[in-house]
Amino acid sequence: MQRRDFATALAAALTAPTLIGASPAQAADRGGSGGGTGLTAHMRGALADEIDDPRTARALAPYLYDVGFDWHPETAELNRFDFVVAYGFGNRPAKSGDPATTLPEPGPVNEDLAGTVARIRSRRNVPVYAQWEIARFLESTYGMTGVTSIEPVVAEDGTITYLSTDGVAAQVLEHRKKAPGGIGTACVVGFADHHKRCVQTTRDRGMSAYAPRGVAMPRTYDPESGQEWTRRRDLYLVHDMAAQWQVLRAKLIAEATTA
Repeated sequence: MQRRDFATALAAALTAPTLIGASPAQAADRGGSGGGTGLTAHMRGALADEIDDPRTARALAPYLYDVGFDWHPETAELNRFDFVVAYGFGNRPAKSGDPATTLPEPGPVNEDLAGTVARIRSRRNVPVYAQWEIARFLESTYGMTGVTSIEPVVAEDGTITYLSTDGVAAQVLEHRKKAPGGIGTACVVGFADHHKRCVQTTRDRGMSAYAPRGVAMPRTYDPESGQEWTRRRDLYLVHDMAAQWQVLRAKLIAEATTA
């Protein structure tokens, strides 16, 4: 497989329209031409040549596409949602105090995420579960009621442990189990490059979850973020892909263990 052919297929796939709700392999093949072959076919061929193993290449290509080349979560109309879950993205260091025991400043990205929640809430009046950085703005800027703030864990000595994306999803699930109508369907809000993983993580916790169709997510990075990996896009995408691979690895090992 010539690398030039792979590059041509990649360029075609990246300029073609996204197929909402398609599987990784189906979405990848949107870039195909003649013979029904698309990006994943070229990926399979290039990888098969590289590792001299067509069978393994066929198994791996959809994963490579999903993690590296598909950054758009499945969407649904606002009228399908029973609640909103909003995941924070970065924050700024606290202006004073011990970082181990002092909450950081929420920062401008989480302020933008709060604005996105407010726009959705103006169109769909449902409960909101927001990571604390976003919840602070929903309360102070928008005076929003019906908001459950997902707070970090504070130990007896005051040491703060921040929740991961999965940790936030786990807390939201516990709240939704107590909802009168059951868990319901989540409208997921998250930073644009984090959004797909937010939807996936919410689903992995057993909740039906989608991105809100037609609602743009914040995508401007904060160079003053207290988290190095949320300051610039190239570094964050590596971080996010690593997180996706970790989850995929755990799922595949679990499947192999029970097989």
